[in-house]
Amino acid sequence: MNILITGANGQLGNEMRVLSAAHPQHTYYFTDVQELDICDADAVRAFIAGRRVDVVVNCAAYTAVDKAEDNPELCDRLNHLAPGYLAEAAEAVGAALIQVSTDYVFDGTAHVPYREDDTPCPASVYGRTKLAGEEAVRQKCSRAMIVRTAWLYSTFGNNFVKTMLRLGHERESLGVVFDQIGTPTYAADLARALFAAIGQGIMPGIYHFSNEGVCSWYDFAVAIHRLAGITTCRVSPLHTDEYPAKAPRPHYSVLDKTRIRQTYGITIPHWEDALAECLEKLRVESLARITRIFTEDEQCCTKN
Repeated sequence: MNILITGANGQLGNEMRVLSAAHPQHTYYFTDVQELDICDADAVRAFIAGRRVDVVVNCAAYTAVDKAEDNPELCDRLNHLAPGYLAEAAEAVGAALIQVSTDYVFDGTAHVPYREDDTPCPASVYGRTKLAGEEAVRQKCSRAMIVRTAWLYSTFGNNFVKTMLRLGHERESLGVVFDQIGTPTYAADLARALFAAIGQGIMPGIYHFSNEGVCSWYDFAVAIHRLAGITTCRVSPLHTDEYPAKAPRPHYSVLDKTRIRQTYGITIPHWEDALAECLEKLRVESLARITRIFTEDEQCCTKN
């Protein structure tokens, strides 16, 4: 199959690129805005038709939740209009589309895990535009799979895990909110789930995916430091109102993953196991960088 992956320089896009090596039977087109501007409907149609794309995985999005409150037009173009263009172009050639969405389509007032058929009620510009994108995709592509996720992190890009690691080494104390409850998602695990769907045949509909288990951001931060061996920074719990933000955050965003587990027969790792895997990869990468720098310095000294 010919597979187009947009937003290829982001966390999920990069994990899809890494995992593609394990699925060499497909031809991949990894694009970011330099290769394909998904806000350009004509360019999208030409790209998908010209390369006879069979599956589109849209990892691109405007994800700066607070900045979105001041940039609603740009946020809408990327999160609503662009997925619609991809959906129209996919439908025109009979391709399937995987649209990655978010827990922010819910306002976070529930007390039990959100199911796919629960009524969305976004409370932010980001959430409203992502929901509009979902609706556009469902209306315009008959083979659309929408996958909502939450608390995404990976070894790539900037994310909560890397921030906690950095601050853990820089500070003696740190405050993190404890009254926002959800589940972290290791982007590599999400990529594995998406490849499972592609390999087995995409079943249209809405699905939820995160790792298993439940925690607060405070619990997540404590686990990051514990697993990374950081003992010099004390992490304290904060209320949300002690950490003001322009866009409201869901207080509860746990997602029910039953549908995606049963449909594709996948096993989803617990969030702590996934975090441990990510931290080990970061440790190995850090050691490799140090070794490379040392080797280059040694070669430089030898030449001189």
